[in-house]
Amino acid sequence: MKLIGKSILVTGGAGFIGSHLVDRIIYEEPSNLVVVDNFFLGSEDNLVEARKEFPSLRVLRMDASDLAAMLQVVMTEKIDVVFNLAVIPLPASLDYPAWTLKTNIDLAVTFCELARLGHVKTLVHCSSSEVYGSALYIPMREDHLMLAHTPYAASKAAADEIVMSYRKTFGIDTVIVRPFNNFGPRQNTGSYAGIIPIVISHVKEGSPMMIDGDGLQTRDYIFVRETAEAIIKIYESEKTRGQAINVASGHEITVNDLVKGLLHALNTPSHPVIHREPRPGDVRQHCGDVALLRKLTGFEPSSIRDEDIAETVHWYLEVMQ
Repeated sequence: MKLIGKSILVTGGAGFIGSHLVDRIIYEEPSNLVVVDNFFLGSEDNLVEARKEFPSLRVLRMDASDLAAMLQVVMTEKIDVVFNLAVIPLPASLDYPAWTLKTNIDLAVTFCELARLGHVKTLVHCSSSEVYGSALYIPMREDHLMLAHTPYAASKAAADEIVMSYRKTFGIDTVIVRPFNNFGPRQNTGSYAGIIPIVISHVKEGSPMMIDGDGLQTRDYIFVRETAEAIIKIYESEKTRGQAINVASGHEITVNDLVKGLLHALNTPSHPVIHREPRPGDVRQHCGDVALLRKLTGFEPSSIRDEDIAETVHWYLEVMQ
């Protein structure tokens, strides 16, 4: 299973993980590469390198949850493979829960239908570790109970069930990827930003860093280019079909320790940190079991590396000038 010579669609391809996946796909020499993004969080700037490397890249500003619109795209572009990364993110679900639920579920239904009807050969659906809720055991295997804490998590859990139901009922060629917490260049710096750009922003502004809750909640962070590599490996292995597969480092770190490490990388170890009320629906402990990823693809993820943090910090300092 190779991407060379194939026509590929990446939804959410102007976003954080999506744009890195687009960069990685280009090295596989596809015949055609299309990005669909509504630019809710995505940015044209994230695709600058991709356009240089693949001048025929098509970028369509569209709603990937619109079945009729996506039918036209996949038929016109003769799409073979869809990497479905389009999503309304977790923080938005706290402000707009109904919209988040409907959109994220419709995204899954749209591409499952296109696969069922034979317009798409393979669907790689991107889920989230948030579907598990707080860990009942560590590390969390793919058969961990789905204990969604937020509307976002519930929407992703529902989407996973929809994808699996189409697999079981109609035999579509599909696999579910469940990334844990990603970090790296291009993560959104504005509304709904992740903790790393938030820390850097507070340091640049000279304002105290705010941590939700006691900061002892843990997360499993993986560098975004490793996630992109893992997604390619998952597509290439036919043994992954019909599976949900964690993409994680297999190591957990507390929010307090992550912030401490970032402040050290910024040469501001004494920057003030204030703890505030916990965020609604925040999970307490997260750490992914990557045994299935290793078994099916041979991919060996890394834990947080100093060089990856340094690259990430450097990128944010450049774009925040």
